[in-house]
Amino acid sequence: MALTPATIPALLSRHGLRPSRALGQNFLADPNTARRIARLAQVQPGDRVLEIGPGIGSLTVALLETGAAVTALELDEYVIPALEETVGTDAVRIVRGDALRVDFTELLSVDDVRTGERPWCMVSNLPYNVATPIVMRVLESVPQIASLLVMVQREVGERMAAGPGTKAYGAVSVKIAYYGRARIVGTVPPSVFIPAPKVDSALVRIVRHTEPPVVVPSEARLFGLVRAGFGQRRKMLRGALRAELGEDVEHILESAKIDGRVRAETLTLEQWAALARVVSGP
Repeated sequence: MALTPATIPALLSRHGLRPSRALGQNFLADPNTARRIARLAQVQPGDRVLEIGPGIGSLTVALLETGAAVTALELDEYVIPALEETVGTDAVRIVRGDALRVDFTELLSVDDVRTGERPWCMVSNLPYNVATPIVMRVLESVPQIASLLVMVQREVGERMAAGPGTKAYGAVSVKIAYYGRARIVGTVPPSVFIPAPKVDSALVRIVRHTEPPVVVPSEARLFGLVRAGFGQRRKMLRGALRAELGEDVEHILESAKIDGRVRAETLTLEQWAALARVVSGP
């Protein structure tokens, strides 16, 4: 069932639904955009796909058209009957749950003859208000997922894919770069959603590294330094990190071959890793 501006209102009416602002529901109403997302995610027949927040199934339909085996994780119990009407109850595995709390290991390890042994990919139109925490949780704790294609608020997508020295570059950019390679592969206008959001969306593809690109003694130490550095991003690094590293901060930065006068947004992942190694000692 293709979901368009002509068919979505009737579907919502049949199930007594209205898009929930609290849940950040903006339903995709353009099948061509949905197919474009599936294509950019490079989904192939037989692939195992996790879709978080399928809503009424606009993107789910396009993913199923590729021949992929889709597991759809939906928080809103009231929207699930509409999703089932759109995609059918046998074509997709629908699970009610919260992506910020669900046990992904259990969710993805369920024995299902459709899925085979291929790595998982995640393809999702994420609610703007929880997009970043969901992406970070998947990268940090779900290694079974080898790639992600997420639709997020454009500003958020720019932060996810930003490189050193750019305005959008921040702690999230560094953390994502540690886990995978991120890039914006497209944008989506508000006009293809019901209701239309006030901003453009970005399509961000993240391909997980097989191994981290830098060596650090502790991921927690690395990310703690990154958070501290960007926590006061207007300050020079020696000032931003003083509370974290103490009065010896300039010597520590010098040992890591980092100029204490620069700001956090200029440091590469490699430089953050070098600093983490110096701080942790031999």
